[in-house]
Amino acid sequence: MARILIVEDEPNMRKVLSANLRQDGHILVEAATVKEGLQAVYGNDFDVVLLDQKMPDGEGSEVLKAVQQSEPSTAVVMLSAYGTVELAVEAMRNGAFDFLTKPFSPDNLRAVVHRAAERAFLHRENYLLRNTVDRLEGQTEIRGNSLPIVKLRELISRVGPTGATVLITGETGTGKELVARAIHKSSQRASKPLISVNCAAFSESLLESELFGHERGAFTGADRTRHGLFEAAHEGTLFLDEAGEMSAAAQAKLLRVLAEGKITRVGSTISRDVDVRVLAATHRDLRKEVQEGNFRQDLYYRLAIVPIAVPALRDRIADIPEVAQYLLHQIASDLKTTKRTLHPDALQQLMSYNFPGNVRELRNLLERACILTSSPEILWFDLPEVLPEEALAESGLPAFNGASLPDEFHLRSTLASWERRIIEQTLVKTNGSKTEAARRLGLSKSDLSYKLSKYGL
Repeated sequence: MARILIVEDEPNMRKVLSANLRQDGHILVEAATVKEGLQAVYGNDFDVVLLDQKMPDGEGSEVLKAVQQSEPSTAVVMLSAYGTVELAVEAMRNGAFDFLTKPFSPDNLRAVVHRAAERAFLHRENYLLRNTVDRLEGQTEIRGNSLPIVKLRELISRVGPTGATVLITGETGTGKELVARAIHKSSQRASKPLISVNCAAFSESLLESELFGHERGAFTGADRTRHGLFEAAHEGTLFLDEAGEMSAAAQAKLLRVLAEGKITRVGSTISRDVDVRVLAATHRDLRKEVQEGNFRQDLYYRLAIVPIAVPALRDRIADIPEVAQYLLHQIASDLKTTKRTLHPDALQQLMSYNFPGNVRELRNLLERACILTSSPEILWFDLPEVLPEEALAESGLPAFNGASLPDEFHLRSTLASWERRIIEQTLVKTNGSKTEAARRLGLSKSDLSYKLSKYGL
């Protein structure tokens, strides 16, 4: 079933078209002039437009242009007499989907409209899929078997099948969007789109337009009607990341959607029904924000029907080996290189680090190490960022913090000093085994022998 606009000046032709298309259950709107057609296009959304080329008050091309500006996914089928076939073909070059030459058979009409509706649906579905992939690019599944993660998975499995609004809290980089994905996948809306938006990435006015859409002419640059993300996520899930950054006006509109299930596009007075499950996330303490008057109390209680706190990586240290191995596999795929492994000393160093940036920081450290090392194994000195200050001092490595680096130092002698100390400490860790030391350092035995001689070790 599709929403179809028929723009045709001949009453009998409109009746024929309507009678045939109603057999397939389509919703029909009729217009007898270009003016009426334009009004219908600007006031509604259609899947297919049947458009006569010649009209008493103008050309069908005016309506075609308006459709392309208002909703490019709408498929336009031109209706032409024998004498206007060339004009219809020209219209197809300008974006029309197909054309029908009068008179036409009912079967041909219904077949063309069916193809046009399918094209419109696929166009919109493709847009939603691209949007979802773009939003979720680089994300991984929730990994680990520590107690905090086991409890998190259990909570997700309980709340997922319900329609409850969920407030996901946690530090930056903990994987709040992964939790939102898991909730959506375990819900009855899993076959529908999951649309994500970072509320902190838009100004106040742009965020409202992004969420609720806008009408043509609503503001400077609004040259066509635009669907908002609430409409795009209809019957699916909308994930509001960093919801604590929303302005007071956006908060008020969001509260109305949650309370009434209706949205109003920017520049419009018409309310539209939407069926959307909302998941929100923030790194802020929204209770504190409510007390300080920065966040609406009524909206907080609407969002936090089920609160879920995502644990920090330092609170689930036991998960670091599994998480790191998964990230290394993903990094190798992204960089199109051989998968690196972590030496036990490097893994131990990671597990003793505080990780203020959580899983996101872990991925960044591993990716940097994979890029900079030529060895198949990541060693402890490939991760200087996670070394404690005393270890840095003992190794002779300067801290990788701009404020800690000296203004000047001799690069050649510094590199030689690093290399000597690294070889020394590796030999200590291998109890003097040159074969094992060469393996850990990613060197051949002859290269290691040369360096031992070079540094008098």
